[in-house]
Amino acid sequence: MSVSEFNQADYEVIARDYADLKEAARKRCANQTELDVVQKAFEFANEAHKGVRRRSGEPYILHPIAVAKIVVSNIGLGYKSIAAALLHDVVEDTDYTVDDIRHLFGDKIASLVDGLTKIKTVLDNEDKAKQKSMQAENFKRILLTLNDDVRVVLIKLADRLHNCRTIEFMPEYKREKILSETMFIFIPLAHRLGLYEVKSEMEDIWLRYKEPEVFNDITAKINRNIIDKEKEIDGFIRPISEALKAAGFDFTIRKRVKTPYSIWHKMVTKNITFDQIYDLYAVRIIFNSDASSTESERDQCYHVFSIITGIYRYKSDRIRDWVKHPKNNGYEALHCTVMSDSGIWIEVQIRTRRMDDIAEKGIAAHWAYKKDGFVGENDSEMDKWINKVKEILVDPDVNALELLDIIHNDLTTSDIFVFTPKGEQRRIQKGATALDFAYSIHTEIGNKAIAAKVNMRLVPLSYELRTGDQVEIITAENEKPKREWLQFLQTRKARNLVMDWLKGERQESIRIGKKMVEEQLASIGRKLDDNTLKAMMDGYEIFERDPEELYFRAGIGLLKLNGLEEVVRNSENKSEKGRSWNFNWFKGKDKKDGYVIDDVSDTRHKYVIASCCNPIPGDSVVGFLASDGTITVHKKSCPVANGIAAKHGDRIVVPEWKNGQTADNSFLVRLSLKGFDRMGIINEISRYISLVMSVNIRRFYLGTEGGVFEGYIDLYVHDREDLEKLIKKLNKIEGIQSVVRSDL
Repeated sequence: MSVSEFNQADYEVIARDYADLKEAARKRCANQTELDVVQKAFEFANEAHKGVRRRSGEPYILHPIAVAKIVVSNIGLGYKSIAAALLHDVVEDTDYTVDDIRHLFGDKIASLVDGLTKIKTVLDNEDKAKQKSMQAENFKRILLTLNDDVRVVLIKLADRLHNCRTIEFMPEYKREKILSETMFIFIPLAHRLGLYEVKSEMEDIWLRYKEPEVFNDITAKINRNIIDKEKEIDGFIRPISEALKAAGFDFTIRKRVKTPYSIWHKMVTKNITFDQIYDLYAVRIIFNSDASSTESERDQCYHVFSIITGIYRYKSDRIRDWVKHPKNNGYEALHCTVMSDSGIWIEVQIRTRRMDDIAEKGIAAHWAYKKDGFVGENDSEMDKWINKVKEILVDPDVNALELLDIIHNDLTTSDIFVFTPKGEQRRIQKGATALDFAYSIHTEIGNKAIAAKVNMRLVPLSYELRTGDQVEIITAENEKPKREWLQFLQTRKARNLVMDWLKGERQESIRIGKKMVEEQLASIGRKLDDNTLKAMMDGYEIFERDPEELYFRAGIGLLKLNGLEEVVRNSENKSEKGRSWNFNWFKGKDKKDGYVIDDVSDTRHKYVIASCCNPIPGDSVVGFLASDGTITVHKKSCPVANGIAAKHGDRIVVPEWKNGQTADNSFLVRLSLKGFDRMGIINEISRYISLVMSVNIRRFYLGTEGGVFEGYIDLYVHDREDLEKLIKKLNKIEGIQSVVRSDL
C-alpha cells in the first residue's frame, strides 16, 4: 500500500464502482433505512482510506467496494454484511477501533468487523511449535468465527475472491502462498457452504496462474467449440422448450459450458484429452414450482425429467438425483445426460427457482428460505456440519496443523447413504468402513465389533461401504479396540475413539513404537541416534520435538514409516541429483520483490525433485526451503505442494529452470495411452520412442481386451518441449487414440 493524493480520475472510478454497488444493494435492502446504513459505511470507509492506494496503484477503497459487491451479488447477504464488507479493513489499516465502529454502526456490524479483523491478526507466539503453525492458527481463527456468526466466513470468502482477482499485482512468492491457501481451504470451504459461483471463479484463477499454458489452451478450445456447437445446442433446446410450455411450466433455460478448471481436473483425474470430455455442455432448466399443484417440488422435477427423456435418449448411468438425496452442502437438482439429434451428449440440470438460488448463493439463500417458512428435507445437514466443525475447533488434543488437515479432509469428503438392519437410512462419508459405521451407531458397538454383515454377507470390519448397503455389526463381549484398526478407519470420530482408548496404554504404545522405528531404521542401514530423530521429527512434522510423541504415534499406527529412508536422506542433504540441478530462485521471507540469487555461484542449496509430481524443465514449479537448506521442487498444481504452502507459507521459494543447464539431465515422466490393438503396435511404439526419439524407457505396460489397449510408459525426457514433441509424434501412430501425461 502507498499514500498519495487522489486525482479527478480516481474520484470518478470510486463514484462509478460505488454506484454499481449501491444499485445491487438497493435490490437487497428491505427499505431506505437499511440503504442509508450502507451509504454511511461507504462514506466512513472512503474517508478512512482516503489517499491510500493498493499495489496495483488504484485507490484502496475500491477493494472494500468490490468485496461488498461480491457479498451482495454472489452470496446474497443483507445490509449489515454489506456495511461490514465496506468497513472490513478500517480497524486494521487506520487509527479507528472496533469501539468506534460499534458507536457508529451498532453491535452486530461491529462484531462482524471485529471477526474479520481478528482473522487477519496473527496469534500471540508462545513457543516454536506455534510459530511453525502460524498460518494454520490463522485458518483456525477463520473457522472459529463459525461459532459466532457464519457471515464473517462468507465475507472473508468474498475478500479472498477479490484478492484472487487482483493477484497479478502480488510478488510471485506471495501469489503462490495465496493461491495454495485458496485451493487447500477456501475453495473447499466455498463448496461446503454452497457458493458455486465463488468456488468456480477461484478455481479458474488458480488454474490460470498455476498452469497458464494449460488454462489458455483449454479456454481457446472451449471458445472454438462454442462457436461450432451454438446452433446445435439451440436446436436441442427448442423441442424441450415447446414441450414444457405445452405442459404449463413457467421456466427459463440457460446454456453453460464446463469451466476451464473442471475440464482440466477431469482430464487429469481420468487421464483423458479435451476431446474425450463428452459432457462439455449443459443446459439448465429453472422453473417456478406451482404451490397449488398436487405434485410436490420433487415430483415436478421428475415430471420435467419425463418430458425431456420422452424427446431424447438418456444415459442411464449418468442420472444424478440430488432432489431425493441432496448433497451435504444443501445442493438440490436432478441431472441427466441425453443424446442430441446432432450426436453430442448434453447434460440437463433440472431445478426449481428455490433450488437454483441455493445452488448459486449457498448457505445465505438456504437460510433465507428457511426464515420464509420453507423447510427442506436436508435443512439440518448444514447445521450438523457447522456443529461438527465447532467440536473439532474446541478439541484440546488437536493442534493447529492437524486441525488444518482435518478440516481440509472434511471439506473435500463426499457422503454415501447406507441402511441399518431395520431399514433406517444413515449418511456416512464416502470411503468409510463397516467399523466406521459401528462407531457412528455407538462407541460400545465399535469397541466390541468383530465383523459385519453387509447385504446378508459376512465381511471384515475393514470392508468399504457403498451407497445402498444394509449393514449389521456383529459384536463380542470380550472384544476391545486394536491398533491395527487405525490402519483402515476413515472417519475422524472413529479414529479419535480408538486413539482415546489406546491412550490408556500410552507407555506400551511408546515401547512398541520405538521398537518399530529401530527395526525400520535397521532395515535401511541406519541407527537410532540424535541426527535420525531430528530428521524424523522434521520430516513427519512432530512439532512437540518429543521423541516419545514420535514413538507413540508410530506405536498406535497413526504415523506410517514407509517413507522413512527418503525422510532421513532429505534431511542429510545427500541427494546426488540435487547437486547438479540449477535454478534461479528468490526466497519469500526476504520480502524483496525480484531478489534473485544465482545458484550457479551459491552452492548452499541442494535441489530435490518431488516424487509426488515429478516436475520437468518447462513445468511451472514452486519450491519449499527446509531447515537444512534443501529445496524440494514441485509442480505448482501439485496437491501436495498446495497443502505445504497452505500450512507453511514462509517456506515458499520460487525456482526457475535455467536455460541450457539441463542438457545432461533426464527426468522421469509417465504417458498414459489408449487405442485400438493391432499386430505389432507395441513394437512400433517402443521402437519409435527408443530409436527415432532416442528416449530411454524405464517401464512399459499395455493391457488389451476386446481389441482395445490401455496402459502407460514411464520414460526419461530432457524437458517439456521434448515431451510435447514425443506426444505429438505418438498420436500419429495408427491405432493410438490418446496420449496424455499422467501421475507416476
